[in-house]
Amino acid sequence: MKQIDMFNDFFRGKRVLVTGHTGFKGSWLSIWLHKLGAEIIGVSLDPFSERDNYVLSGIGSKIKADLRADIRDGECMKQIFAEYQPEIVFHLAAQPLVRLSYEIPVDTYAVNVMGTLNVMETIRVAESVKVGIMITTDKCYENKEQIWGYRENETMGGYDPYSSSKGAAEIAINSWRHSFFNPADYGKKHHVSLASVRAGNVIGGGDWALDRIIPDCIKALEAGKDIDIRSPKAIRPWQHVLEPLSGYMLLASKMWEEPTKYCEGWNFGPRAESIIPVWDVAADVIKNYGSGQLNDISDPNALHEAKLLMLDISKAKFQLGWEPRMNIHQCIELTMDWYKRYKQEDVYSICMDEINQFLRG
Repeated sequence: MKQIDMFNDFFRGKRVLVTGHTGFKGSWLSIWLHKLGAEIIGVSLDPFSERDNYVLSGIGSKIKADLRADIRDGECMKQIFAEYQPEIVFHLAAQPLVRLSYEIPVDTYAVNVMGTLNVMETIRVAESVKVGIMITTDKCYENKEQIWGYRENETMGGYDPYSSSKGAAEIAINSWRHSFFNPADYGKKHHVSLASVRAGNVIGGGDWALDRIIPDCIKALEAGKDIDIRSPKAIRPWQHVLEPLSGYMLLASKMWEEPTKYCEGWNFGPRAESIIPVWDVAADVIKNYGSGQLNDISDPNALHEAKLLMLDISKAKFQLGWEPRMNIHQCIELTMDWYKRYKQEDVYSICMDEINQFLRG
């Protein structure tokens, strides 16, 4: 099947470095970029499990360089950039779990804040880099449980170590943008366009991380067990992984063309109708799977997690021309398609099918 290219052949031949390429979002981004003809340098720790999308798709064997390195090692990062001379950087490597951050708060900060600083410092000394996309999260905002979406200019914060580490990373990114990658100095003191991007709760095939609703559902369903729901009333901005990735890639192409116009923070969230409770998502998973049972195991004494999170995507819609392609039911259907097929079919082909299905709308 012919691959649809919504970026007008922009990525063909571009040297693109992806940190966290063995992770859930990073593997999907690498697959998409590879199909578009990019030369991908992947920098990451080992994948989480042998069933991860990265492992089963075999994308590591298809890209230009599949490297194992820790973003906390600044000198190692500089050596990699010097050797491979990337032009575009997507920084996704992170400790991404809220509940785990309570157990390893210092490590969470070391990866999410100092790791991000190392990547930016490496970009600063690497003459090849023209575009840097720093991926954070919707949880970087100071969450007031408000019923309207957070805009890009609102206060950074975070209750738990994970969320606050991402808020701190956003503050650092903004500081580096002003101090070292200032648009006013572009072409005189530097040649880098730097942006940060925030997505909602991302779902999709090949995610087996702990404490995420889709992996929890699939593990229970495959084991023939009931699905335990920890926070049934928590409302999240759900989106398929390809939705924010399309935004990140579109932004990179825009930044390449107009470096001083788009180097800011950006939200890439779903439409309002896809902001629904965890319980409803799990119920839709069962409907698509064809069997299963839900159990409410909510604990009033559980570790704090935000109950309501929403993003305002007006800026991306009006300034980039980006908006979500799918509603929540389509997102879940596409996600379940991967999990229903991965044991019998070639996973790389499944991913390509789903990317084309996403692009066809």
